[in-house]
Amino acid sequence: MRGAPLPRSFYQRPVRQVARDLIGRILVRRCDGVGESGMWLAGRIVEVEAYDGPRDRACHAAKGRTPRTDPMFGEAGHAYVYLIYGMYCCLNVVTGPVGYPAAVLIRALEPIEGIETGEAGGPGRLCRALRITRDLNRADLCHTGPLLIAAGEGIAKGRILVGPRIGVDYAGAWATKPWRFGLQGSPDLSRPFPGSGRARGGGAVSIRKGRSARSRGGNSGSGTT
Repeated sequence: MRGAPLPRSFYQRPVRQVARDLIGRILVRRCDGVGESGMWLAGRIVEVEAYDGPRDRACHAAKGRTPRTDPMFGEAGHAYVYLIYGMYCCLNVVTGPVGYPAAVLIRALEPIEGIETGEAGGPGRLCRALRITRDLNRADLCHTGPLLIAAGEGIAKGRILVGPRIGVDYAGAWATKPWRFGLQGSPDLSRPFPGSGRARGGGAVSIRKGRSARSRGGNSGSGTT
């Protein structure tokens, strides 16, 4: 499953709206130079986190505009790819108006094409499975190219879990913001939601208990934007 990329207008909205609406969309990676027509890798987005501008103490932009964070200040619909722990890449999607640094961290995928179950549960594992490196930093996701997000299926609000973001305890009150979103019932979440999670517009739901960060390669924790 591939499809046309989402339009830029999808991303030119407040980051939390975009984050919720990315659940169920399809992340597609085309790797050129593999076979006659290249290799395609794809997964359904089942978990994300929103990072909302310079006041959000968990957001990279809280420290101002730097060479590293510069993509966040640019046009919506571009990739912001950075390195954590010196070895793992994390993929984010820039949102909102130009000049306002906000982005959505893609945390987990349900495999569709070219990746195996359990390979994309965590932001770093996801990037490794889809061969996403810093070479794709600033990639335009709104055109058919090496990286895009296709429409996929819409997810009813009652199936979307909400909870605090992972690995941002240093951010004080911002650490408790319910800006992590996930797909109810998905076995591919990087971690369970606290209290088994709570669906928007619905009651508590049960999520299969995930493996620890260590057993997932130490990579389902901090992946902050």
